[in-house]
Amino acid sequence: MPARQPVVSSATSTPSRLQLPPGPWATVFDALCARFPAIDRETWHSRFARGRVLDADGTPLTERTPFRTGAEIRYYREVDSEPCLAVQETILHVDEHLIVVDKPHFLPVTPGGIYVNETLLARLLKRFGEDDIVPLHRLDRLTAGVMLFSRDPKTRSRYQSLFRDRAIHKRYEALALPLPMATWPLERRSRLVRGEPFFRTQEIDGVPNACTRIDVIERGPEAWRYALEPVTGRKHQLRVHMAALGAPIRNDPLYPQLADQTPDDPECPLKLLARSLAFIDPLDGSARYFESRLQL
Repeated sequence: MPARQPVVSSATSTPSRLQLPPGPWATVFDALCARFPAIDRETWHSRFARGRVLDADGTPLTERTPFRTGAEIRYYREVDSEPCLAVQETILHVDEHLIVVDKPHFLPVTPGGIYVNETLLARLLKRFGEDDIVPLHRLDRLTAGVMLFSRDPKTRSRYQSLFRDRAIHKRYEALALPLPMATWPLERRSRLVRGEPFFRTQEIDGVPNACTRIDVIERGPEAWRYALEPVTGRKHQLRVHMAALGAPIRNDPLYPQLADQTPDDPECPLKLLARSLAFIDPLDGSARYFESRLQL
């Protein structure tokens, strides 16, 4: 089980970035307080006073810095204590533009909640000694598998466009209950919106905004292995769609019902794996394929 060790005033060594959205605020301070309501104003007072909020050039801001829509703000996240995660990522590929990583279950990709330094991004920044590494897509903390990172700002937009234009073929695998009455392969189309609590997603009636292609790889007596191909990329889309079909992914604490919060159990990870990514490289036209070495 990932060991929990107290870390006093743990803070990111590299700042998080935020582009200020449109809003009615007079100052950057007011905008950040509104954007992150879970962080009290006294905490933001302290961060500004200690130079922990910067502009895009790295210049510390004050509480009186005027608000400007679209301005890039850099800030250092801090938590009073942080779990120490014993899981380890594997580097699958490195070149001058990309870093491809096999992310283990339970490791967050970016800072959030109680995690600041125990994230995949923080580990890569430290390992490579670079400040320009950024993830090109999302992967839930509980999901394992292939992650793509950009390390060159000059070519980043070319790779980001692959995800925006749905030009990347993403394939997942999951273990879930059998669905013997279904006809395979199938597509699940539905409308997904923010659920309750806020970190969950739910299906509602309406024009579909999410689509997943699903097929069966292996039929076991108690669980089937499914191939999942997300056509769209909504939050928790695969997990919600499988639960809606009557086959929630094994060990899912959020779907179909919210389970009581318990410590991470390495013996019972969410049985969802980002198996592979395939695309045509926008720089040289070569076919690229990366596959996870992990197993469910």
